[in-house]
Amino acid sequence: MTTVTMKALLCEAPGKLTVVERALPVATAGNVRIKIRAIGICGTDYHIYDGNQPFLAYPRVMGHELSGQALEDSADGRIKSGDLVVVNPYLSCGECRACQIGKPNCCSNIAVLGVHTDGGMCEEIVVPAGNLYPANDLTPMAAAMVEFLAIGAHGVRRSRLQEGSTALIVGAGPIGVGAALFAQIAGATVTLRDTSADRLKLAQQILPDARVELVSEAADGVFDTLFDATGNIHAMNAGLNYLAHGGSYVLLSVVKGDLQFADPEFHKRETTLIASRNALKVDFEHVMDCMAKGLVPIDQIGTHRTTLEGAVTDLPKWAADRGTVVKALIEL
Repeated sequence: MTTVTMKALLCEAPGKLTVVERALPVATAGNVRIKIRAIGICGTDYHIYDGNQPFLAYPRVMGHELSGQALEDSADGRIKSGDLVVVNPYLSCGECRACQIGKPNCCSNIAVLGVHTDGGMCEEIVVPAGNLYPANDLTPMAAAMVEFLAIGAHGVRRSRLQEGSTALIVGAGPIGVGAALFAQIAGATVTLRDTSADRLKLAQQILPDARVELVSEAADGVFDTLFDATGNIHAMNAGLNYLAHGGSYVLLSVVKGDLQFADPEFHKRETTLIASRNALKVDFEHVMDCMAKGLVPIDQIGTHRTTLEGAVTDLPKWAADRGTVVKALIEL
């Protein structure tokens, strides 16, 4: 019997990408088979390629920012064959305390597609039906950008940011840009800071009403809410100095290292410190709704495109020059 195969982009080892043939996945109970339409390339994927992702076993099929078409109905009838769907790549256990209280985004046994298990840089994938959200109002490329934008939207929702308040986002990479965008949608006056003039220039095209500026050592202490999206422990430790009294500090970044604040500085501000991890269904739905309403400048965010085969050479090139890329996508 002939085995039907599909193409997959495999990271065999750090610095080595190949397109391989793999057997098509088979859907089991509770899962739905998805034909992948578009994949966003995340900072995590660049780290996997570079060999900087801890606790990852090679070889690995990367890709967790995914859109696709359902190839069958879900058992509950919520997903119909042919529907364009956004994939929530966070596979939760459903049993730990976080899952029990409605926070599967920080499940203690979480597995992320493309990191802990093979992901979506391939032609087909099987995903639990509950991790699929209909996105028929969007294009496949837009739908593949929902997940990374939902991370910023989740942080903004966690912050309880007030309309008319001031928000500072430090770090103008994709997550920072997403947080800035949804802080602005929530009604805040937004300032975006980074050490890279090139990243700020790209961010300004996406957020023309935001103030963009290079990071300064000056401790202005005037912002009601501060979002750190730097991935740099030194920046995370310094961020408190930018925060106004009574403000909230939201950590979108997660890095190895110790957070260190002077307790008097932390206390006199009565600072609210918030960790924000991944996103929930409500955040995915908020992003999709804002996209459908034209509030998200999709074309300005999706700066680069390639194919599965083209990614063999394009992904390493973008990994080495991420200052010129907001979001690169693989189109199938």
